[in-house]
Amino acid sequence: MSNEKTFKALVVEETNDGKFKKSIQERKVSDLPENDLLIEVHYSSLNFKDAMSASGNKRITREYPHTPGIDAAGVVVSDKSGTFSAGQEVLVFGYDLGMDTAGGLGQIISIPADWAIACPKSLTLKEAMIYGTGGLTAALSVQKLEKMGAKPEDGPVAVTGATGGVGSISIAILSQLGYEVIAFSGKPEQSDYLKDLGASEVRHRDTINEIGSKPIGRELWANAIDTLGGDYLANLLKQTKAGGAVTSCGLAGGAEFSMTVMPFITRAVSLLGIDSVYIPLDDKKAIWERVSTDMKLPDLESYAEEIILEQTPEYLDRFISSKVVGRYVVNVRG
Repeated sequence: MSNEKTFKALVVEETNDGKFKKSIQERKVSDLPENDLLIEVHYSSLNFKDAMSASGNKRITREYPHTPGIDAAGVVVSDKSGTFSAGQEVLVFGYDLGMDTAGGLGQIISIPADWAIACPKSLTLKEAMIYGTGGLTAALSVQKLEKMGAKPEDGPVAVTGATGGVGSISIAILSQLGYEVIAFSGKPEQSDYLKDLGASEVRHRDTINEIGSKPIGRELWANAIDTLGGDYLANLLKQTKAGGAVTSCGLAGGAEFSMTVMPFITRAVSLLGIDSVYIPLDDKKAIWERVSTDMKLPDLESYAEEIILEQTPEYLDRFISSKVVGRYVVNVRG
């Protein structure tokens, strides 16, 4: 009889009829890829990319069975590279985690050592996953606007997909840094929630597109953070003030958009791409220092709902049916 260590994980399997099913299964460490760093995962979080992987999106995950989870916070079991010590708290975001490498919705992961960073001392593992990939993306978006010269006195910042993970944390961080925020959402019933996060005004997301096919519109916001893509992104750009910028980090509203160059050549508006997956490790360390200092939100527990591994199949389905509100942090060992 084998004494090999086992652990629980969410496993997505492709059935004979081409469908995908999700279940919590017992796995063995030998099921994981051969890598230097072995981590006992304590917390993960749910993101739209996890939901796409769990629903069988082959652009995200090519091989099944598979364990999603594009981020993880846990404790080092062993590290053959010598980069980390056993018992050290670490964070993992992006790279191939949860895509084609078994991810954070399993109690143990095996990864290259250069995918991980030490958890900042001012953050607990749970707090780090309350931010998670969504919060990291939000922080990167705010920071990129700042690098382009954005200041609170310039005027309001528009945030689309406001009730989602990136949108909700973007609102909270912007508000904490002194910015006025206009939140755009397809869930008007969540207006009070968005104002509690710090939005000064909540509008229906479809009002962005009322400009129609006009090449350029009135200047309504100084800068914007877009999580939707598609026509929403195009029309945000058309209505951004001269010298302003719009960050792009999502495609829930479409991967393609069509517009003229008018906002760029008549108002010097900038379109800024946000990548939280393959950015250099030093940049990840730097943004996490900000997340743990001037971007650290008070009362972090209020920004996320804590769930356990057994609840993840149901909650991942919420992303596909557009029923997500805020962040979901997964107590993987709960």
